[in-house]
Amino acid sequence: MSAVTETTAAPAPRSGGGVGQSVRDSLVIARRNLIRMSRIPEMLLFGVIQPVMFVVLFTYVFGGSIAIPGAGVSASAYKEFLMAGIFAQTVTFATAGAGAGIADDMHKGLIDRFRSLPMARGAVLTGRTLADLVQTAVTLAVLAGVALIVGWRTHENIGKVLAGFALLLLLGYAFTWIGALIGLSVRTPEAATSGGLIWLFPLTFISNAFVPVNGMPTFLQYVAEWNPFSATVQAARELFGNTIEGVPKSVTGAWPMEHPVWASLIWSVLIILAFRTLAVRKYRRVDA
Repeated sequence: MSAVTETTAAPAPRSGGGVGQSVRDSLVIARRNLIRMSRIPEMLLFGVIQPVMFVVLFTYVFGGSIAIPGAGVSASAYKEFLMAGIFAQTVTFATAGAGAGIADDMHKGLIDRFRSLPMARGAVLTGRTLADLVQTAVTLAVLAGVALIVGWRTHENIGKVLAGFALLLLLGYAFTWIGALIGLSVRTPEAATSGGLIWLFPLTFISNAFVPVNGMPTFLQYVAEWNPFSATVQAARELFGNTIEGVPKSVTGAWPMEHPVWASLIWSVLIILAFRTLAVRKYRRVDA
């Protein structure tokens, strides 16, 4: 008699799945990354130190020398003008950390292990960006406390203030998808960090975050006022009550400055849709 041996083929990794499965997989990955972050507290510590330094330096070094339209050279006016810009810069600079984290996972082969599992393809990236969003929220809360200590105040109700922080976090979440795409496109975490920061500096400084736009050359005024970063900064200022009465919202008549809350929402959603699509497509093609 001859023995008949039956072999069962291993199940192929699932490339998709329903929405419920995708959400569950994303939350599992997010939890994994949050646990990892909690075991490396210096990641959060260094992420907080840099924006705190910006708050202190800009407040006490530049606060008494920059003229704000409608208020002149006033340290207290500059504090209220500045803080929305510092908050926005903080949430967007999380892009570099997101890219470096994904590049590090790829470098260590962790992404390959995830790709071999029967899980939704987009869950790995979604979970990572959600974990980064939680870290950014903690950093933003600490930074807001520091801002209150140095004299920043809001002048609107708590609902509007929370809406302002929500818009900031939405922008930060949108930018982490840019970081995810960068992290998937480079070979080392160091390259991802550099690639995640090099374009952020002109984006944040050619804006209304740190200085009034009216002092820029005319062509830069248009660039600054159509900058998605500027829209969120202006929206946060309005929701925090940090605008100066009687001062025009825009020097060029740009729609995003006239309707900053809507512009901020539209820009952030468009960035998420575009770069999430590109990042997930890149993830599926990595070493495919």
